[in-house]
Formats: sequence, structure tokens, C-alpha cells
Amino acid sequence: MTQIGFVGLGRMGGNMVARIKRDSDHDVVAFDRDPETVQRIAEANGAGGASSLEDLVGRLDAPRMVWIMVPAGGPTQGAVDALAELLDAGDMIIDGGNSKWTDDRERAVVLSQAGIDYVDVGVSGGVWGLEVGYCMMVGGPDDAVGRLAPILDVLAPATSEASRGVLGDRGWGHFGPSGAGHYVKMVHNGVEYGLMQAYAEGFDLFDKCDFELDNAKIAHLWNQGSVVRSWLCELAALAFEQEGNDLHGLSGYTADSGEGRWTIEDAMAKDVPTPVITASLHARFYSRGNGDFTHRMLAALRAQFGGHATKKSADG
Repeated sequence: MTQIGFVGLGRMGGNMVARIKRDSDHDVVAFDRDPETVQRIAEANGAGGASSLEDLVGRLDAPRMVWIMVPAGGPTQGAVDALAELLDAGDMIIDGGNSKWTDDRERAVVLSQAGIDYVDVGVSGGVWGLEVGYCMMVGGPDDAVGRLAPILDVLAPATSEASRGVLGDRGWGHFGPSGAGHYVKMVHNGVEYGLMQAYAEGFDLFDKCDFELDNAKIAHLWNQGSVVRSWLCELAALAFEQEGNDLHGLSGYTADSGEGRWTIEDAMAKDVPTPVITASLHARFYSRGNGDFTHRMLAALRAQFGGHATKKSADG
């Protein structure tokens, strides 16, 4: 049996605790800033509930492992700093959020001075991970990752037959020192942006075409042996079934997590062309109305050089 502490019990963290407790005999001590969330997760899954970070650390046996599953940036750094004051040499901090890989490398250096190991785990799978498992891209010292392996084994999906020769029986991968896991996850998300944009553009054309097409049926069919079959295509079919063929009830506003930007920044630093990923990120900017001035400028220039007609705005 392995013991681990979990900090952050939102949609991802709460489900990860649930999967560990459901599928193993590992011991989990869980903490969240919301006491009601802690109580709910503890009662539903049999995890131990902690009232504070100090309480969580006190309930763990040395050498301790604490997994942080909170928003990237300030919240994660705050949790790391607070835990660093409470943990001892030989303990470990795991960041499973969407941190930037350069932050991971800096944290690893700082924590190593206190003898604390730092492991970064890029996690993909979303809310579906509870049932199907999480794709996990891991960075950190070999010994630390080895200690964490029993937890990763439970959280990961079963390895496919095609991948078993590379991954073995583990449906997760260790890619190098601290930062490597989130670097692989960063590029993963950049690729995800491009795939999503391609599907969206294709189905937009179906929406405007001369035929009365059933988008859910198309998405289902494309998953029957097509070269574009994928889990995203399965989710497209589910979205059309839930939201309707024209997705009429949804706004076109699309946010981004920041990892697409980081992918493009690193690609630029290395002179790697990424036109598809870059265009897909810019498309998200347009979805938020951020290209409104651009479009007005285009209209103004066409009117100036060609005398082309323009449309006045509602307040113009």
C-alpha cells in the first residue's frame, strides 16, 4: 500500500482521488480550501479528510508524497511554497496541474536544496479520466518517479496492445528530469488546438453546405475505420447529440489554457514552424471578439482604395 496526500479536489483532483480509492488499497489524505468539498470527497470515497495543509502533512508517514492539483501559476506556486515549509528532506511534491515547464525546473532546483523531490505530471483526460484513466506525462528524478509509480499505475488506463512494447504494462510515461512532463503536455495541448480547429472548420462547412447533413451521424461514421477517427471525433458526436446539429445554444467564445501560447513561444525560440497551432490559437482570439478592430480596418481600407460599400455599426 502507498500513501499520498492530495491538495485540490476540483473536477480533476476529486476524480483522481475517487479513482485511486475505488481501484486500489492505497491510502489518500485529501485537502481543499473548501471544507465542504473535503467532507464530500472523504465520505464518498473513503479518503482521509484534512482541515489544513499542516493537518495533511501531519497525517502522512515519512517519506511523504503530496500531489498538488490546483490552477497553474500563483495558486500552484503558493501551494508549493507552503508545503516546502512543512515537508522534510526525502519528501516529494508532485504538480499535476498545467504549470509551465520552466517553472518546474526552477522549483526543482529550489526544493532540492531542502532535499525535497519535485515531480511534474502533465495530465490529459479531463472529467472522463475517472472511468477511462488519465494520460500522464511525467518528469522528475528516477527514484522519486519510482516511488510514485504505484499511484500512476492506478490512475493510468490500461496500455494498448500496440503501445505495450514501448510503455510496458504502464499507461504512463517518464520522459526525463523535472519539467520534461509538462513540456510534453504543453506540446500535446498545442497539437490538440490544431486538431480541434480542423474538426471545427470541417463541420462549419457541413453547416453551410447545400445538403441537410446530420453532423452527429458524420462524426459517428468517421470513427468507423476512418483515418480521422479519434476521441475528439467521438466527443464531437456527443456534442451534436446533446446540443443539436447546429450547436445553436452555445456561444462561440473559446478560451485557452495558455499552453498553446507556450508551445508557440518555444517553437519560435527554436525556429520550428508551427502554422497550424499558431492559426488555431489566433482563431480562439477571434472567437472572443478580439479581431473586431481588424475587421473594421479591413472594411475601411476596401472602401478607400476601391470604393467598396461598407456596413455601419449599430452606434455609427
